[in-house]
Parts: sequence; C-alpha cells; structure tokens
Amino acid sequence: MTPRPVIDAHHHVWDLAVRDQDWITGEELAPIRRNFTLADLEPEARAAGVAATVLVQTVTVADETPEFLALAEDSALVAGVVGWTDLTAPGVADTLAALRALPGGGRLVGIRHQVQGEADPEWLLRPDVLRGLRAVAAAGLVYDLIVRPHQLPAAVRAAAVLPELTFVLDHAGKPPVALRSTHPWADGLRALAELPNTVCKLSGLVTEADPLSWTVEDLRPYADTVIDAFGPGRLMFGSDWPVCRLATGYAEVLDIARELTGRLGEDERGSVFAGTAQRVYGLRGPGL
Repeated sequence: MTPRPVIDAHHHVWDLAVRDQDWITGEELAPIRRNFTLADLEPEARAAGVAATVLVQTVTVADETPEFLALAEDSALVAGVVGWTDLTAPGVADTLAALRALPGGGRLVGIRHQVQGEADPEWLLRPDVLRGLRAVAAAGLVYDLIVRPHQLPAAVRAAAVLPELTFVLDHAGKPPVALRSTHPWADGLRALAELPNTVCKLSGLVTEADPLSWTVEDLRPYADTVIDAFGPGRLMFGSDWPVCRLATGYAEVLDIARELTGRLGEDERGSVFAGTAQRVYGLRGPGL
C-alpha cells in the first residue's frame, strides 16, 4: 500500500544574515545558531514523504511575514504560512488585508504571537489583544497559540470568548517533559480541549524532554494525554524543524510521532498526519 502523504504543520526557516534570531542564545541552542532554509528542508521532507508544510513565524518583526509569503509563493512545498502582526494595533484588519494582497498572500493561513514570552499570564485577555483576535477571525484566519502551561487558563478563557476563532495550540502547550510532571499542564490542556474551536499540534515534545537522556517512552504520557483530550480529528503533526534538531533529525521526529500514535486506526492517523491540518488551515497545493 502506498503511504499517505504527510503534512508537516509546523516548521521554521531563518537567515541570520537577513535578521538575527535573538532567542537563539547560549550553549544549549548553539547547534541551531546558523541559517536554515527551504533548500535545506525540502530534501529531508520529500524523503520522509511530506507533501506540504506550514511555515510558522519565529520573531515579532513585521517584515518577516511578507518574506515568508514570498517564499511560499515560489515553493512547491509550503502550502501555508502562519505569520505575525501586532494584535494590539488598531488597524489589524487593514494589515491582514494588505498581507493578503502581497505575492504569496493567498497562502496566509494564520497568525501567531510569542505569548510564551509575555510577562503577563493573562496577555491574551487584554481588550486590545481580543480586538486583534476578532480581526483575525473576521479575516478567516486561525490563531496559533504558543504558550507555557501557566498561560493555558488565559488561553481557555480567550477561546471561550471568541468561539468564531479557531485556536491551534502549538507544541501541545509545552508540557514539562524533562520534569516528568503533568501538573498543571494536563488540567489546562484538557480544559482547552473541551472547547470545540480548539486544535492541538503534536509537535515540540522532543525538545521539552531531557536533552541527554530522553526516550520515546518519556514522551508517551504527554502524547496520550493530547490524543485523549483532542482526539485525532483535532490533532495535527508538526516537526518543529529545525528546532527539533536539538534532540533528533527530521525523519526521526516523524517516526516518533508515528510510534506515539500507533494505537490509532489508519483513518485516525490520516487525520493527525494530514487531514486535520488541511481542513483547519484550508491548505491547497500539489499532492493535497
């Protein structure tokens, strides 16, 4: 049987000559402090059976999103872009319309902000942020959540206030895998999953584990919690390349995700590895 095509719903690229990635600091992140381009990713993705990808923002800089859209326009691999805009600005709707008018603008599928770096655990509930999120919903886009466990309660409340907006939780809410703990992450994750306008990415778990001694079994309790909370119809695979390279390679992170979802049926796995991302992000392109 021919393997089903895979959609990688979460990866990045960056060129340090164009823009510094100021979050890549210290010895632990030194292996990824270099350029990573689509030309680097494409052979690995194609060899792994990946038919399409979603390119996700990395820094809160307005110029990055037009650059990513232009890359997508010229790429047969990138089917969608999750970009960034200042949600607190009064003209979010106009900014999103302008982005869509750019080359590659048709591939803008979502917006993300680095909420994990905000000091206020209730940043998502600020009136100006909620106003911006309403503009994202009105534009027919989704919102990617990058939060830490202590920020999940605010994410739950924001998703409840905005039922018209689909919230996609990146990296399963960054559970404390290295600490071998599930509290308070699991409670927050389950509360978010109770809302029908939420989706989760099975991504980023390998880099939340102990970098020197992690095993697939260390990840399993967290993957099982996510699968049971959201179900395969609201779960999508993401490689988190090239950040995943801190723990393992591209093909390996896909194999790990397949192992962690091994108890699912064939159609359920089809949702996790392609169907959910295609439906939620409205992806189109060759091989889809």
